[in-house]
Formats: sequence, structure tokens, C-alpha cells
Amino acid sequence: MTSIRYRPLAFGVTRAVLREGAPGTQYLTAETQLESYRERMTDRLAHWAEATPDRTFIARRERLADGSTGDWIRVSYAEALQKARGIGQALLNRGLSAERPVAILSENGIEHALLALGCLYAGVPYCPVSPPYSLVSQDFEKLRHVFDTLTPGLVFATDAARYGRAIAAVVPAGTEVVIAEGELEGRAATSLDALASTPATPAIDEAMRATGPDTITKFLFTSGSTKMPKAVINTHRMWCANQQQLRQSIPALGDEPPVLVDWLPWNHTFGGNHNVGIVLDNGGTLYVDDGKPTPAGMAETLRNLREIAPTIYFNVPTGFEAIAHAMETDAVLRRNLLSRVKMFFYSGAALSQPVWDSLHKTQESEVGERIVMGTGLGMTESGPFALYVTGPDVKSGDVGLPAPGIELKLIEVDGKTEVRYRGPNITPGYWRAPEATAEAFDEEGFFSTGDAVKWIDDGNIHRGLRFDGRIAEDFKLATGTFVSVGPMRAKIIAAGAPYVQDAVLTGINLKEVGALIFPTQKVRQLAGLPADATMQQVLESAPVQAHFQQVVDTLAASATGSANRIARLHLMAEPPSIDKGEVTDKGSINQRSVLKHRAALADAMHDGTLPFTLKPR
Repeated sequence: MTSIRYRPLAFGVTRAVLREGAPGTQYLTAETQLESYRERMTDRLAHWAEATPDRTFIARRERLADGSTGDWIRVSYAEALQKARGIGQALLNRGLSAERPVAILSENGIEHALLALGCLYAGVPYCPVSPPYSLVSQDFEKLRHVFDTLTPGLVFATDAARYGRAIAAVVPAGTEVVIAEGELEGRAATSLDALASTPATPAIDEAMRATGPDTITKFLFTSGSTKMPKAVINTHRMWCANQQQLRQSIPALGDEPPVLVDWLPWNHTFGGNHNVGIVLDNGGTLYVDDGKPTPAGMAETLRNLREIAPTIYFNVPTGFEAIAHAMETDAVLRRNLLSRVKMFFYSGAALSQPVWDSLHKTQESEVGERIVMGTGLGMTESGPFALYVTGPDVKSGDVGLPAPGIELKLIEVDGKTEVRYRGPNITPGYWRAPEATAEAFDEEGFFSTGDAVKWIDDGNIHRGLRFDGRIAEDFKLATGTFVSVGPMRAKIIAAGAPYVQDAVLTGINLKEVGALIFPTQKVRQLAGLPADATMQQVLESAPVQAHFQQVVDTLAASATGSANRIARLHLMAEPPSIDKGEVTDKGSINQRSVLKHRAALADAMHDGTLPFTLKPR
């Protein structure tokens, strides 16, 4: 048997220590100890501005009048520090604080980054608010909740035209608004240039030095899966400790200044803490990708990856699926993307094995070796990095071992093993929500994640853990049998690849399990209909129905009982809604929200009145 060759990549955590606790409880740590970490992330900005003043810190393509993008606009570390000090001085002059923080309504961009650095320098917390709360939502309910929770003293938006409606609806009349482009109708606004050109005084440097591990850097709101979003407190300790944990787990981060081409939204911890932190901590360069893993957005991402070769590449499964498909026929993309990348890394959802296999096939053909697909487990409340895989031979669902310095508590809950976190990278709690904070931590101070895990190999703890779904998503059938949603969802996505975007399981308190399938755009190719055919027509076409009949038959044949047998399957023409909380802007499906808003459809599927419901033959 030919051995598999991977591009060399060191793994910092390969062994663990397991100790027994009370019955049903175990504690797991890395054998490697956490080394000392910095007190504040702003020290890294100052360091790189002095050590490598001309190196590009951040770049983004120019936005042209017709909506397209042009050449890269770059900001060096020295320029970033200069502007951060000016903006920070302006924030100090306004007396802003944690009680009156800065709210940023905009997408990733240079202006967003500079304002965030100014906030960090001045010790004024900021909150990157999910752009769909302003741009997609019709009622602005979640945006109002954000403002009610934070009471911002200053609000920033890049584009007056795009964000004007949300500002008019939600931002109080007495709150200062800062705009990068355009003018607000009927309301005065300050220009971002005016903030940045504020003369810096010794007070701003004193303010920066006064910040420390417990200083709040930002508030990140949870996705609001079951309730209104909560504001997760992020501190310098969390961020600095997490970056040290990353560097020890993935030593390649410190080998050379990392180059990232990244679209992941900064209102989420993966993009805003994990990836921005990697660049800032290690003196790298971040190319802001204005693309997204959508049919319309991938063209921009592919354009950027043909031009800029990342050293590490991060994405969500839908993004890697699109890239895997594109690399099959795009020689320039293959050559540039694979030229120096040390590792791919995915998070946010399960990556189907067929996508994994396609990537490896292309890599072996192009460069004669595979690129490690790294992954792990974490959440907003853990900064986010908590677990990471232990070697190159990663399988879908593997999450690995805890990073140095974090302790896992493995505790039996409803027939599964919940993982709980304790360590310096864990949030102190939720802003202005003492009850929610108290509920989130157990009696030993461990954060209760709600994530279930199991051993990759029961006989070898050093191989690490696998993700076993969200405990809150699991449900019982009428027989009392538990349905494990996470593993079943992954099985459906794999069986239906490449035509399944995601799946939601139904059947709570019923006799059998059903599945609502959200398809990818590739089903249009399968259907063979004209381009103007509706999605409903595509899904009801004979080729698509025949394919998914085979999928449901295959799933049924591999089932071992009612809890893992898909008895009914329906293809969803209407995609999951961000506004209703059915999916995040990062693409993660919300099982509970989909079932809440589509209850009538699920009921009809189970009572036999929903047309085009497929059953095993």
C-alpha cells in the first residue's frame, strides 16, 4: 500500500492527560503546558510598526462606482498605528467607555479595521454588529436588541446609502454617527477621516498602557439560536492567551509572517478573533476577500486566490466545496493556491468526505502531496480556539485534543458526553446579563458548551475527540429513542453530495425521523432545465427526484434502527432565512429555528399530505 504524503506541518499537541472525576465525569488536558502570553494585543501593533513599518498589515480591493472591485488598497503597519492613535485620541476626547462603547455596523474592510484598532488603543470596547441585522432584516429587531444591550456612544457605518435606513430606524438622535462614505439624509454625521486626523497626544499612549488582561476589547453577539443574541465579553486575556494557544498548537504560524486571503465576517469570532489575531500577533498580512461562499460571491474569492497565494487558508465547508469544484478545471487557481499554502482549515459545520477527497485528489495531481485539512472545536465564548487535531490524517468530524492551557470536562448528559471548557481564553460572561452568565458556568467554573464529543479511538486518548452533535438539537421519538442530530446530518450531507447544502431533522415525539433538505445550486445542473426555471421546478424535476430517491434508499439501507433511519425526505425550494435566524451569515444552519418557522411543512411531510415527499422503497 502506497503511503500518503502530506506537505510538512508540525502539530504542537499530540498527547493528552486524562484524569477521572466523579462518576460520569473526566478531565482532559494537553500534556504540553501553556507558555506565557502577552498582556494586550495592541503591543503587537506597536511592535510590528517599529520592526516592519512598511509591511502591509491589511489590504482590500478598491470599490468601483459600478460595484465591481479594482486594485488592492494597502495599509502598512506604520500607517495603521498612526491612524489608530488618531482615532483612539478622538474616542478618548468623547469620553467613550464600556458603558458607552462603539458599534460598527459594517462589513470587513480597512475602515472597520482601523476604527477597531483605535478602540483597542484607547481601551474603548467596540462591537462589530452582524451586517444582515442592518441590511437584510426588515424589522431591525435584533439590531434594536444590540443597541438596547450595549447603549453605544458612537456608531460607525462605511456607507451612508446602504446603512442609512437602519441608522434612521434604530440609532437614537443624540448618538454620534461616523460615516466613511456619503451623507445621511436629515442627520449630521462625522467623517471617519476627521477621527483619524485628530492630533494624538501623550494621553492616548497612556490610555493604551493602562489597558491590560482584564480590559474589554469587544463584544461579540451570539447567533441567537434559541433566544435573542447575547453579548459575549472579550478581553485582552482571552485574545492573547488564545493566540498563544494557537501558536503552540500550530507552530507554522510563527515560522514566517502569515498571509491570509479571508472573507470570514469579523462579527464572528472565527474571522474577527482567530484570523485577524493570527495576522496581528505574527506580523502577517490580511487580504480582505469581498467574496463569499455563495454562487454570486465565489467569483470574487476565486479571483483573489488566483492572484494572492495564502500561507494558510481558512474557510467554511461551503467555501471549500466551491473551491474543490473550481480547482478541477482552473489551472491558474490550482497553481497559485497550492504554491505555498501550509494548511487548509475549516470550521463552522461538517465538511463532507467527498469534498475532502476531491481536494486531496487535485492536490496530489498538482503538487504531488496533500495539504493538511486542519480543524478543531471552539465557540465565541472560548475565543474561539479550544481543540485542534493532532496529526495530518484528519477525518470529517475529528476535533482533536485541547489546546495548551485549557481544561476539558467530559460529563455524561442525556446519554452523550458534553464537553465543557475552563481556561484563560474563556469569556468572563455575557454583558449586562448576570443570569445568563450564571447559567453558562457549572459549579466548578467550567463553561457549558452544549457540544457533545466522543473518542476517535476508545483505546487511545491521544488520537483525540470527534464531534458528536449539539445536545440541544437532539430529540426523542415517540418510542423514547434519542435521535442524534449532528451525526445524522453529516451522513445525509455526505450521501447527497454535492447536491446537499444542509439538512434539518424532523420527528420530535413522532414514530419516525424525517429530513428537510436544503440543496446546493448544483441541482440545477442535475435537473437540466432552462436557466430561468424556478427552484421549485428544479427540485420537482425527474432527474433530481430520482437522485434523492436513491439517497433516501441508501440511507435507509445503512440504518440500524428507527433513530437513524430517514423515513421521509423533502427538498426545500426556499433557502434558510437569515432574518428569521434559520442560518447565520457564516452559513451555519439553526435546527431549532428552521423547525419553528416551518412547523406546518414538517407536519405535512409526516402526515403524508406534502407533495414530493420521498420515502425509502
